[in-house]
Amino acid sequence: MVFDTTAAIKKALIECTGLDEIPLADGGEHADLATTVAFSLAKVKKQAPVKIAQEIVEALKKNKELADLGVTIGAKGPYVNFVFGKAYVSAAVKAATQPGYGNFPPKETRIVLEHTSANPNGPLHVGHIRNSIIGDTLARAFRKAGYRLEVQYYVNDMGRQIAIVTWGFDHLEHEPLPGEKEDAHIARVYIAANREIDKDKERITKEVDELMELVEGGDPETVKKFRREVSRCLDGFAVTLKNLNVRHDRFVWESDFVRNGDTKRVIGKIEKLPQVTHEGTLLALDLAEFGFANKYVIRRSDGTSVYAARDLAFHTWKSTNFDRAIDVLGADHKLIGAQLQCTLKLLGVKPPEIVHFEFVSLPEGSMSTRAGKFVSADDLIEEVTKRAFEEVTTRRPELDEATRKSIAASVARAGIRYDIVKISPEKSTVFDWKEALDFERQSGPYIQYAHARACSILDKAGNFEQCYELETEQEIILAKKIAKFPEVIEKVVCELRPHLLATYAHELADTFNSFYHYEPVLKSEGKVRDRRLTLVKAVQNTLHEALETLGIDAIRTM
Repeated sequence: MVFDTTAAIKKALIECTGLDEIPLADGGEHADLATTVAFSLAKVKKQAPVKIAQEIVEALKKNKELADLGVTIGAKGPYVNFVFGKAYVSAAVKAATQPGYGNFPPKETRIVLEHTSANPNGPLHVGHIRNSIIGDTLARAFRKAGYRLEVQYYVNDMGRQIAIVTWGFDHLEHEPLPGEKEDAHIARVYIAANREIDKDKERITKEVDELMELVEGGDPETVKKFRREVSRCLDGFAVTLKNLNVRHDRFVWESDFVRNGDTKRVIGKIEKLPQVTHEGTLLALDLAEFGFANKYVIRRSDGTSVYAARDLAFHTWKSTNFDRAIDVLGADHKLIGAQLQCTLKLLGVKPPEIVHFEFVSLPEGSMSTRAGKFVSADDLIEEVTKRAFEEVTTRRPELDEATRKSIAASVARAGIRYDIVKISPEKSTVFDWKEALDFERQSGPYIQYAHARACSILDKAGNFEQCYELETEQEIILAKKIAKFPEVIEKVVCELRPHLLATYAHELADTFNSFYHYEPVLKSEGKVRDRRLTLVKAVQNTLHEALETLGIDAIRTM
């Protein structure tokens, strides 16, 4: 309904003004929609924007389509405001009571979204999971918006870090500890190997370089070793990601693009570019004309390809098989991401869109897998779940332990996912254990609780006849907030900003709680009771869809 009404307003404004582009924005406290088109016309007509706005209002009041939709039109200074009528409100509430509210019709566009793709040399830490949660939330929003989507994890199974892990398993004591998770075991060996390198850098670095040459050359035994250790680490990642409600459709292995010849073919095309530079077998691109000071190295002096070469092959494959590619990358990848995009353009390949995010830090400081200084995502999940269980036990001591544990697990996921996704990607954030589980503030559990409250009201109400004819100010405010949900989904996928959905879900929970405070629901009677229960059902369904899109469990009791 919001799209139909907005389209009708835009059409009427185009007919009225003769302009091709009409600026429309949220009207704030004064209206549902507003336009600053009078400012654009003021330059042409040589008249005051206030006078032009009044003229536009008078013309639009004669528009039959807007009149039939019940849109009220007015001017406040130079702004033309639109207030949606009861027909809009009723249609929005009716739509919001239906399963799958906010789903868009299927689209033919094929999208590939890559996220997480952490080096498999140790457990995912707090910094990694911001990538995972941003990526997974975007994936859920794209699916809700009707897109054909594949979510990929690009496995770095040929890099120096993996060679160091492999060297560690070849030369150091590496038996797993009792109950040790696979990725934690890999990290322990990786950290120990780096300590050995610090003691005898020249010798061990040479041995690591030899391993890298062997794996790129396809030596069967070395390839087997690399893949075995990487696979074990990925098994550990899978457990962590499942606990965060994060999933991938496909794991794409970096080494496959060497084995199938794609990397060699890409290098061959790069060698023909005018920006290419050679120093023996060292191959690089001089991208100074595009503003890059450092050369973009493609092949080492020993003849082995670098990560960038395989990444170019990977993205060339993506471009061939998908209409749109999106990468979620940390802020430390801004330079190489821009170089990648620039090089792909030179090769005539459509580059990916990149969502860069600033890192999550901890009060204790920065994180480094190499130095063994990090808080793993598993540690985070365990601690937040423990605290959630204590909170649930305090609030609901009458529930059996299994039920409390189940609720605590969902609440912990909500606390972590929401606390991370609520901040726009380009802003850095410090993860705080307490804030993530503050049930009274801007948190995932707060939104879950609003959903659980709506479920409780509906359970107590029993049967009622759905009614969409709203009357009071609080009812209409809540209905209009519900109506914005599909628009928010569209904005998330257009702007690649998942925090917009987190903000909306919190605002909807706030608006619902305010409505419930001012308007009796279960104690109302007759038609008033029916319409308010219908509105509660619309809220419950919208919160359910919003939470699921955020990757948060829409639990019915807390």
